[in-house]
Amino acid sequence: MEDSAPPVPGMVISIRSREDVVIVDPERFLATARRAYLELHPEATEATAAEAVADVHDAVWALFERHGRLVESQPFPTVGRGAPLPGVRTLDRPDGLSPAGSIQRIVLNDDRPLQDHGCFLPEDPFALP
Repeated sequence: MEDSAPPVPGMVISIRSREDVVIVDPERFLATARRAYLELHPEATEATAAEAVADVHDAVWALFERHGRLVESQPFPTVGRGAPLPGVRTLDRPDGLSPAGSIQRIVLNDDRPLQDHGCFLPEDPFALP
């Protein structure tokens, strides 16, 4: 990774992100995701939200679309110094999730931005160049 890189025309900047959470209470998790769905779709009913958010994938997308991430806030670092010890979970969050780490990486000068792949994305769009 480069320490200093001035911006140049045509430079591709990619952000690779990973956010891990552990479900500690499936009912609270689904309820939180359904509330997020209702916030995004105020015309929807609770029954519609229950149909739309029926499994983990639906719940993750509802939370991600509402908050831009899975957990709305984290009161402490999730990895490294100041974070809980490995295997220790937060059990009392209202969303039923225990944050288990998040990292981001800036990657410069990937061969092509995702847009330039058209509808045929690379085999592993998260691979480092």
